[in-house]
Amino acid sequence: MYLLGFDIGSSSVKACLIDAQNGNCLASAFYPKAEMAIEAKQVGWAEQDPNAWWNNLKAANQEVMSKAGVDANDVAGIGISYQMHGLVLVDKNKELLRPAIIWCDSRAVPYGEKAFKEIGEEKCLSHLLNSPGNFTASKLAWVKENEPAIFDKIDKLMLPGDYIALRLTGECTTTASGLSEGIMWDFQNNRPADFLLDYYGIDSSWIPQIMPSFANQGQLTASAAAELGLKAGIPVCYRGGDQPNNALSLNVFNPGEVAATAGTSGVVYGVNGHINYDAKSRVNSFAHVNHSAELTRIGVLLCINGTGIMNAWMKRNSASNAVSYADLNDIAAQAPIGSDGVSILPFGNGNERMFENKAGACSIHGLQFNRHGQPHLIRATQEGIVFAFAYGMEIMNAMGIETKLIRAGKANMFLSPIFCNTLAGLTGAQIELYDTDGSIGAARGAGIGAGIYKNTQEAFVSLKKLDTIMPVEKDKEAYTEAYLRWKSYL
Repeated sequence: MYLLGFDIGSSSVKACLIDAQNGNCLASAFYPKAEMAIEAKQVGWAEQDPNAWWNNLKAANQEVMSKAGVDANDVAGIGISYQMHGLVLVDKNKELLRPAIIWCDSRAVPYGEKAFKEIGEEKCLSHLLNSPGNFTASKLAWVKENEPAIFDKIDKLMLPGDYIALRLTGECTTTASGLSEGIMWDFQNNRPADFLLDYYGIDSSWIPQIMPSFANQGQLTASAAAELGLKAGIPVCYRGGDQPNNALSLNVFNPGEVAATAGTSGVVYGVNGHINYDAKSRVNSFAHVNHSAELTRIGVLLCINGTGIMNAWMKRNSASNAVSYADLNDIAAQAPIGSDGVSILPFGNGNERMFENKAGACSIHGLQFNRHGQPHLIRATQEGIVFAFAYGMEIMNAMGIETKLIRAGKANMFLSPIFCNTLAGLTGAQIELYDTDGSIGAARGAGIGAGIYKNTQEAFVSLKKLDTIMPVEKDKEAYTEAYLRWKSYL
């Protein structure tokens, strides 16, 4: 018995097949091999053709099934992870009305800001847990004002994962978790946020049928099965946005558990056991994949734009092409904790939400030409990225999220001993690194939704921990001193 997981990103679509019995990944693949095109007709816009997601999903699935060499009739469930906050619109015939407006499109910012003020900040935060911001509902408000002919033809609004589910099952469905990612869920009333939809003039009937994140959300149609080379009737039984799904992939479901990523940008995603929000809306709060009216599980998401991109910039501009990232880490280790007084603020990749959407710039402080060299700059870069994480985690701590244990995939910045040791040493958190990704998590989620696993513990019993980093108490004072110096430059 096997489980398929699909991860719909903005760069590529990844697929994997796992053995349901032992949890082993039998094969994985991604398409396209070069990044998917993002159309930007104007500055700040970002659109993609949802048909491209489907075509790349088919190609990735074909490669996975070919590599695995298993009987397609033995696939028992499908799970979907997807890029969050996007907007997909279809008419009454379930045909696309326009390209998807994806997560990194910023055209809706003024619409969200206006709604936040006119509806009332307190009402938005207490009910939505966020500002309407540049999220899915605000994107639709832009369509209403600027593309009225398209707006008039809308039958259903969907998130990217909902559209993929439509292509698989022929049915328009969504989840409460997904609606909360689009800032369309009223946490006080446990239903779609009618007051926000009314404000924007969005017909509530455009919201698809709401399904649990873990459930039979529809079966693979005969036509979709023929395109994929699978059998008709396979249930689609899990759906989650990429960051909640990353947390699921790392077995993060309960209060006190935290998932992190540190690629081009960085994310810390912690689970809160009660409904809360940041008064300045510097972090986002969503319904986690296991949230329900009976069990409060709020995923609090901290996003930092300047993480791996800063490390890559430093490598590109301070080292030859022959120097690997592992070499870079060895060079950085030549400098002491605190980089001998050099501090770097890694904010040069757009507006930072944790600074209330202010556009930051990278800056270097404390540099002395006769004293400091390449090791100090490289170490200060990695320390500065950790300090940005720590600063944001202080906001999360104030909301009641403890960070005693951080789980992450062993990839990107988490491959650096300096990064890991600094994060553990400063926060006092134990860091566990795992071998997993979003498509594997989606496949495990499908096993839960299909009832193959009786609970999350059983679904993740085979999750492979690769490393554990414990905080070193003797170094905490040095890390704290360096962090406080770094904070003084904000």
